[in-house]
Formats: sequence, C-alpha cells, structure tokens
Amino acid sequence: MPTISAAPGLLALGWDDGWATALAALCDPTLVPARVSRVDRGRCTAMTGIAELRIAAERGVELAVGDWLGVGPGPATGGGVRIAAVLPRRRVLRREVGAMGAAPPQIVAANVDTVLLCDALDGSLSPRHLERFLALVWQSGATPVVLVTKSDAVPAAVVADAVDAVKAVADGVSVLVVSSTTGEGMDDVAPYLAPGRTVALLGLSGAGKSTLANLLAGAEILATGAVRKDGSGRHTTSHRELVQLPGGGLLIDTPGMRALSVVGAGDGVERVFHDVEVLAQSCKYTNCSHAGEQGCALAAALSDGRLERGRLESWLRLRAEPASSQLEVARRDVAKRKQRKAAKIAGRRAART
Repeated sequence: MPTISAAPGLLALGWDDGWATALAALCDPTLVPARVSRVDRGRCTAMTGIAELRIAAERGVELAVGDWLGVGPGPATGGGVRIAAVLPRRRVLRREVGAMGAAPPQIVAANVDTVLLCDALDGSLSPRHLERFLALVWQSGATPVVLVTKSDAVPAAVVADAVDAVKAVADGVSVLVVSSTTGEGMDDVAPYLAPGRTVALLGLSGAGKSTLANLLAGAEILATGAVRKDGSGRHTTSHRELVQLPGGGLLIDTPGMRALSVVGAGDGVERVFHDVEVLAQSCKYTNCSHAGEQGCALAAALSDGRLERGRLESWLRLRAEPASSQLEVARRDVAKRKQRKAAKIAGRRAART
C-alpha cells in the first residue's frame, strides 16, 4: 500500500477491541484498519497507525472524518488501496443542509467522544443558538462541553454574566472559561484530550476554534482570521480534519455553522429542554398546546418566574421543526406524483394524435 508519511499507532487513533471485532466480522484477512483524517472530493486520507494513505472513495460510499475503515489491496490491474467497508459508527454528529429536510443530513464527524462547543465572549452565539448546538450534540451520543472562549477580551464581570447565561440553557453540561491568548482554562480542557479520545470543536465562525486547535496542537495546523465589526467571524476552516495532539488525544475542527436545523434531533431537544419537559408533564390536559390555555403548567411557570419566555418559545419552535419538515417533504412528494401523473397523461394523448 502507498505510504505518504508516518502516523501514530492504532491505539493512539482510538482503536479498541470493539473496532477489532467489527473488522473481524468482515471475514477478510487481507483487510487492515484505517481511520479517516480528511475527506476531499472523490478521495480521502486515512491513517493505519504506521502510514497515511490516499484512497479513492467509491461512488455511493459516504465517508466522514473520524470513520474507521477496513481497507485492502486494490484490483490486481489497478493496484493501490480500496475501501472494503466503513465500520459501524458509534457516535455521529449530523446536521441538515437542505431547507426543511430537502437534502440528506450531512455527517459533520464520526466516532466523537466529546464535542467542545465554543462560545466567544466577543462573538454572537445567543442562548437560542447554543440550544440548537446542544440538541445536535446530545443526539449524536457524544458528550457536550461548553467553552466560553476569549476570556481575555472582556472584563471579569462580563465573563461571569456569560457563564451564568450559558448555564441557564446548558443544565448538566460542563462550562469552562478559556483563553487561547493567556492559556487560561487549558488545564481544565486537558482531561477531555486523553490518549485515544476524539474531541470535535463546534461553534459559529469567529468563536476561536482554529486558534484553540493550533494552541492544543502546538503548531499552526489551521488558518485563523479576524472577527468582523458586526461580531461575525470569517470562515477560516473550510474542511474537517482529524489531527493527533501532542498529549495523545485526537481533535477535529469543523467549519463555522450558523444555520442549524434540529430535524432528526428530537431526543436531543428533549435533553436540552429537560426542565421544560418536566414542567409540561403537569399540564391539566395531555394535548395542551402550551399557548396560554387554562390549566397549562408552562403558562403558570411563566407567571411566577420559574420559566423564561424566550426559552419556552425556543422549545416550542424546536419541537415544531421536525413536524414542519415532515409535512413539507410530504407535500413535495404529492406534488411530484401529480407531475409524473400529468406527464404520463400528456404522453398518452400525444401518442394518440
């Protein structure tokens, strides 16, 4: 198999007995494991523990950064390496890319243990944005951790207020204050970067993900850019890449994401809004629409201050997204069937003339 450069051992890449069992189930002794570190158009880079391979991706095979593959020798006439199988994914971070579920979900990263959600103190990540990010992470099966970044850019009082705002919508989630400039909070991040563990960075553009990745890697592995005057960041990361950190952990940086749909993340939404879900169980009627009708426990919670209106509205909106998407897809399917039927009728009429 072609070799590009030396790579860390399999254990350092996260290989374990479970992955070995999955590979053995393929019953092909010629296959070796490899982990995808980058996906480009038509090709991917994969690490075997002793080498990095550039492999052509077969049509119809969906690959994601973080995937484990079973790879083997290519055809005798063509040589090279072929992908025999993508091993079953354990945790998958997905997001919708089409309007209202029009396109299949995009895999952001696979087999991730922890997702570090970056919330820049000089940025524009609102509680409503954070709720969506958290829903997607919980749905993936990974553990979310919120990093309040760029703590050196604002006064301590602003940092404290930001942490309180995050904790208000991230119940049960660790919240760490960090600065890539001063190094504040890096010791708190270190336990999530244990050897063989995979961490993904997620957040809006300008949240400091690439700067943080460079600090953790001890090298300029990713380009960085300034934040615009309106608080939005420049998209300095245009692809996803799995890199090994000096301490042994594995890191995936991701492009900044602003438009996030929670279609397909119903369980994640319930996890993020556990407090609201518990309150809703006390509504007088099981079919309560939570629009202020008599007997609504959420209306009562709004009145006495136990629930904030923005959080209630966000919960209602995110709960409705999957249903709206399914309705839109059904409408498009009906329209397509009508178009096909009309085309058939027009074709038969043309044939008779």
